[in-house]
Amino acid sequence: MKIDFFTAKQTTGKTAIDGVAKMISRLVWLRLLCFFLLIAFTAAGWDYGQLFYIAAGICLLAFLVLLELHRRRQHELQLLTGEQAVLQQYIDRFSNTWQQSPENGNCYLREDFPQAKDLDLFGPASIYQYICAARTGPGREKLAAALSPTPPPAAKIRTRQEGAAEFIANPELALKLQTLLALLPPAHATAELAHELENEAVLPQHLMKFTAGLFGALTLSCLLLAASGEISWGWPAGGMFLQFTLSGLFYSRTANYLAPLKSFSRTLQPYKQIFSLLETSPFTAPHLKKLQVIFKRNGGASRVIGHLSTVAECASMRSNLIFYVLANALFLWDFHCQLLFAYWRNREGQDVSLWIDALAEVELLLSLAVIGQVKEDYCFPQILPEEAPQLAARDIKHALIHESAAVANSLSAGSQTCIITGSNMSGKTTFLRTLAASAVLAYAGSPVCAKEFTLSRMELFTSMRVQDDTAKGLSTFYAELLRIKTMVEYSQKALPQFVLIDEIFKGTNSADRIIGAREAIRKLTKPWCLTFVSTHDFELCDMAEKESLPLVNYHFAEYYTADEIHFDYKLKPGRCQSTNAKYLLKLAGIL
Repeated sequence: MKIDFFTAKQTTGKTAIDGVAKMISRLVWLRLLCFFLLIAFTAAGWDYGQLFYIAAGICLLAFLVLLELHRRRQHELQLLTGEQAVLQQYIDRFSNTWQQSPENGNCYLREDFPQAKDLDLFGPASIYQYICAARTGPGREKLAAALSPTPPPAAKIRTRQEGAAEFIANPELALKLQTLLALLPPAHATAELAHELENEAVLPQHLMKFTAGLFGALTLSCLLLAASGEISWGWPAGGMFLQFTLSGLFYSRTANYLAPLKSFSRTLQPYKQIFSLLETSPFTAPHLKKLQVIFKRNGGASRVIGHLSTVAECASMRSNLIFYVLANALFLWDFHCQLLFAYWRNREGQDVSLWIDALAEVELLLSLAVIGQVKEDYCFPQILPEEAPQLAARDIKHALIHESAAVANSLSAGSQTCIITGSNMSGKTTFLRTLAASAVLAYAGSPVCAKEFTLSRMELFTSMRVQDDTAKGLSTFYAELLRIKTMVEYSQKALPQFVLIDEIFKGTNSADRIIGAREAIRKLTKPWCLTFVSTHDFELCDMAEKESLPLVNYHFAEYYTADEIHFDYKLKPGRCQSTNAKYLLKLAGIL
């Protein structure tokens, strides 16, 4: 089972975390010991001579080595902890605990996008929440844009399928990428980063370079001459005072200019590691190879971001008061930091937005791969080139229903209207949502939960979770009328259209409902329309014979054993022959 991969990695990772934590503890004690020995040998050297100073030097060297080892182990621990979080997210997808994820895409719900609410594309317990593996803001926005009722070109769908398939086939790489992405803050605002870093520097660079170089050289020369007794110590003291005064005069401008480095310094190392992995991974999918070319631009994104990280470290050293005073008094450190940042922005920072956008596309592919990573039965849909609507599904299931509980159904349909009848709770609405949600996933480039799924490119319309709006004075019936009006208006364009209407016109009386439903079905039964309508009104099932329309009847049914109602949730041909409202009323104690 696919969950075994993630649980095995989780167990191995927990053991590794324990080992690294113990190693860090030992390093802390060894470092402390070296520090005390350093002090002791230094003090002893004052009384007993050079040998103890040598020992103190060895202790200092050991202390620095242990400091670096401690830093590396801390980073390793951070990666292992991040990996555990990513693994837990995957394991949660095998149960309903994934619904507790804070990133549910609720912000992408819009009034002009009713399909999102109808199909649980965004919000709590949504498809977005289930598959989202994006960490940055642009990555999440790309995923939200991909879950669209409007299909992109078939070539774009195929390239995304190939990219997602590569991550499914290489779960270790996908896990490593997501672990590195987990080092970034949630929904990291990379657009601001790109804007700040790509702006060309507006600095008097030549004047600053001349001033910093000349004053620094003169001050250091004076120090050497004063140390040799050639001149008095007043000369280097004056030079140091002058340089520190200059840095103080331009302190505010320096702080403003270097502010982006302070804001993004903590995220530069993770980006460097992410870009390095993307530059060196042996991708085979054409789309990923194309993205890799972008990451390798200008000598490589990791190299360029590494340079920026070095500049950021130099700038961050200014926060130490002692270092700030000495470095500016001796070298005009602030000027050099500004010059380094200006050089980076003008020579190396012009491709940041390209790298950020390419990374967002990688995050999209990681998200699209999730269903293939956690579902046993899945397939990549075949997108048909025909203009006329076509859809064929074999053993299709809803992605959000646990595989052990989901019931598979099969269907093949073309330019026609499918009337679906059935008793309450028999599975009509779930089936419609399964078809529509699978179509959205297919158009995004994701696999779907089916043995086979083929469909043509169609604009998707739904009318399912229609509600009244007291503020706007809309009843449920009128709100549904507006939805169906949109569908009818679009059908006048004679473009491929996929329509799904659940319990058509349920908000009005039976006589008006049947009249309105018949007229809506007539207008939505066109050569360019594939329409599904669920209803309790059996009269609509007779339209195929009475009006010679390309209508096909399907139904879901219940069965009873020992006065208990049961459902098999299987789609069957023909109209429904039974109802269960009276039974459910009795079960609820109303009858």
